[in-house]
Amino acid sequence: MTPARDIARLIEIMAALRTPVTGCPWDLEQDFASIAPYTIEEAYEVADAIRRGDLDDLRDELGDLLLQVAFHARMAEEQGAFAFPDVVEAITTKLIRRHPHVFGAARDLPAAEVKALWGEIKAEEKAERAVRRGETARAPSLLDGVTPALPGLTRSVKLQEKAATVGFDWDNVGLVVGKVREEADEVAEAVASGDRDAMEDEIGDLLCAVANLARHAGIDPEAAVRRSNAKFERRFRAIEAALAAQGRTPADSDLDEMDALWNAAKAAERKAAE
Repeated sequence: MTPARDIARLIEIMAALRTPVTGCPWDLEQDFASIAPYTIEEAYEVADAIRRGDLDDLRDELGDLLLQVAFHARMAEEQGAFAFPDVVEAITTKLIRRHPHVFGAARDLPAAEVKALWGEIKAEEKAERAVRRGETARAPSLLDGVTPALPGLTRSVKLQEKAATVGFDWDNVGLVVGKVREEADEVAEAVASGDRDAMEDEIGDLLCAVANLARHAGIDPEAAVRRSNAKFERRFRAIEAALAAQGRTPADSDLDEMDALWNAAKAAERKAAE
């Protein structure tokens, strides 16, 4: 088996990996549910490569994401459900259907009408899916189309953006800051009560309020969290490095010492940024 630029080779390799006896034991053990987390992870790595502006990494990460599509399609083919060409047909059909202003009769439409038409077509597709799945019809909502599959903070922003289009929104960012403080107080009360359900409920409310604050400030909350995660990792690694220089590890230290090392790393970062 040799590399190639042809998508057919990827499909062949995936089939070989999933072939009983001669395939890869790990790949053979997988199913849709076990692979799904990797699919999400690869999508985030694509986004991270874009954020860093690293096009070499972007090429590689897009390949990793494409592998996820091939993996799921191969498992579906083994079950007689669909195969990779069906996935391609489904998305090309959708793209052609959603762009009648490009591929159909609705050419030369203004941008606003194109956007409205796109929304109408998506609503039709959603209704068709509901019928196919046997879902009980429910009253249409402004919030329709905000998929539950999105990460929590991203979905919270999108739900609140939808509601804001009809005026259900705070007038200014200062009021949102007040709401965050209010929700934080309610979290403290829930923690004091020891009620886990109440804590989960109130922490969820706080996270939604923070997501709304990010929206009002023009900040992507997922990007903000990733930035803070990177900051945490950088500073904790500095703690590890400082202790390693003494022949020690964090397990040999205590909170007061590690907190002092954290503050030292934080001060060094600020000085370097000046």
